[in-house]
Amino acid sequence: MLELPVWFEVGSLVVLGLILLIDLLLVVRRPHEPSMKEAGLWVAFYVSLALVFAGAMFAFTGPEYGGQFVAGWVTEYSLSIDNLFVFIIIMARFSVPRKYQQEVLMVGIIIALILRGIFILLGAIVIEQFSWVFYIFGAFLLWTAWKQAQDEGEDEEDRENPLIAKIRKVFPMSENFDGNKLRTTVDGKRVFTPMLIVFITIGLTDLLFAVDSIPAIFGLTQSPFIVFTANLFALMGLRQLYFLLGGLMNRLIYLKHALSFILAFIGVKLVLHAMHVNELPFINGGQHIEWAPEIPTFVSLAVIVGTIVIAVIASLVSSKAKEAHLDPRLEEDIRKSHSDAE
Repeated sequence: MLELPVWFEVGSLVVLGLILLIDLLLVVRRPHEPSMKEAGLWVAFYVSLALVFAGAMFAFTGPEYGGQFVAGWVTEYSLSIDNLFVFIIIMARFSVPRKYQQEVLMVGIIIALILRGIFILLGAIVIEQFSWVFYIFGAFLLWTAWKQAQDEGEDEEDRENPLIAKIRKVFPMSENFDGNKLRTTVDGKRVFTPMLIVFITIGLTDLLFAVDSIPAIFGLTQSPFIVFTANLFALMGLRQLYFLLGGLMNRLIYLKHALSFILAFIGVKLVLHAMHVNELPFINGGQHIEWAPEIPTFVSLAVIVGTIVIAVIASLVSSKAKEAHLDPRLEEDIRKSHSDAE
């Protein structure tokens, strides 16, 4: 297998970093609620950029690494869409002004990138030193898949996180937002705005999703560069996707089931890989289990893409999805978004 050229890795990270910086500056300098057309163009741009990068991976590093990137990107993008639904709930619950939701999402994406970068670095170090960690990753993903399949969508968001409740008690906080500021003045005193709680909630959400997504993509590739770039591309278009798909999220009723299946599939793949490189003395005498099959990258890619396509089509044609209703707090928020965009 070819090694990734250093110039390719460095050049890619520099270009992607500049694009992310430009995106951030645009949000900071001109906070606004994007129209459906604007959001759609940005999503198309980032998806096209990911496909161009995938083509470059195929051209400069070969089909194996190229396939690993596409499989990782599709998986992380799918998991990010699940993350997106939680963002919608957070924005509606804290009544974040729509004009400043882009900035909140951008901060959330930066937090996610930092957290995932740390997790990727730690994961790569652990994998390099201890091959048996694949057993743990595989078992964790199988458990996560089972828990997600059991999730019936109870109204857990109605219960405030204990950490958030403590922060409200410790830090003086205003009742209303003051634009996009973290602090404001009320009756001559400096206090925090609810924006602080929003950022902390987004950050905690990012942390939880990183715990699931990083082991998942390490089941598809052991290249830290591919893991990071796949996460980067999955997150770069998430902000615009929020405004584009907000009204459709309640229609994707089978998405969680699809993600549960994908996580279970990757969990099995990780366990099989752990068996193939086994070094644990109490399993097969510390010898590699040669009969354990290794699932090829392109088989993984076909399973992941096929599962997502089937879930989306089934959701959109389902009569149950057509009759689905959002939480009343979300319906008004999304209805306003659509009417303003039109």
